[in-house]
Amino acid sequence: MAAFEPLLTAILDACRSHYGDRLISVAMFGSVGRGTPRPDSDLDLLIIADGLPAGRMRRIEDFSAIETAVASAIARAEGDGLSPSLSPVFKTPAEAAAGSPLFLDMTEDARLLFDRDAFLANLLAAFRARLDRLGARRIWRGNAWLWDLKPDYRVGEEFEL
Repeated sequence: MAAFEPLLTAILDACRSHYGDRLISVAMFGSVGRGTPRPDSDLDLLIIADGLPAGRMRRIEDFSAIETAVASAIARAEGDGLSPSLSPVFKTPAEAAAGSPLFLDMTEDARLLFDRDAFLANLLAAFRARLDRLGARRIWRGNAWLWDLKPDYRVGEEFEL
């Protein structure tokens, strides 16, 4: 995990520089967020910012400035035996507040790199509370897992996350 730290710092610095005051939260999830990365692990990022362009492709184009800014840090990481790639997910605060299945695992193993006014921490805590009320649990099977969202579910019953 320590080998990823300089890269995470570079990513956060680039996000803060690029998004400025629009930046709300930056979180790592996946194996790096869990603290179980392999040398070839990608860097799963959730970026929450105000004023994002409409549409995923325009957001990716906007993110290219960050990729350029961290290119030398990625090259150094590759020199250290890593082969990281950036896998960003972009949300506005309103989109994040609407929820996402992505938050399931993030309630357990997201690493918040930046979180203005605890915005994402509060969203994840509220989502975790809803999961707890349902009795939801993550079940590990070797290196994989699944979610049992409502263990006492009855056919025809409706529930909401």
